[in-house]
Amino acid sequence: MDKKYTIQNKPFVVPTTDCKLIEEHFGNATDKNSQISIAHMIAPPKWKEPFQTPAFDEYTYIIKGKKQFIIDDEIVVLEAGQSIKIEKNIRVQYSNPFDDECEYLAVCLPAFSIDLVNREDE
Repeated sequence: MDKKYTIQNKPFVVPTTDCKLIEEHFGNATDKNSQISIAHMIAPPKWKEPFQTPAFDEYTYIIKGKKQFIIDDEIVVLEAGQSIKIEKNIRVQYSNPFDDECEYLAVCLPAFSIDLVNREDE
């Protein structure tokens, strides 16, 4: 009998050049699931990404620390225990301009894909 569940013990660790830890538990890189991606992330202090306009909804839950979002020129800061949904096709920048690392979970619908993120040149 086939199991109706999957336990993920070995997430795909996405190679980065900015010291950010990205562990994709489910998604394109891990199990070829293009419908949803779930990733555990740790953003180091003073980290930031370029602005982007993703073609997916992104949900973020802050586990520890703080994370800054610039959403259509509005600055939003979330702390541990808070979450946010950012709708697709909205220009956003993710960063951690603070002195402590930020640990969080990110869920993307459909799944994160470099082809869908639409990052701007810095």
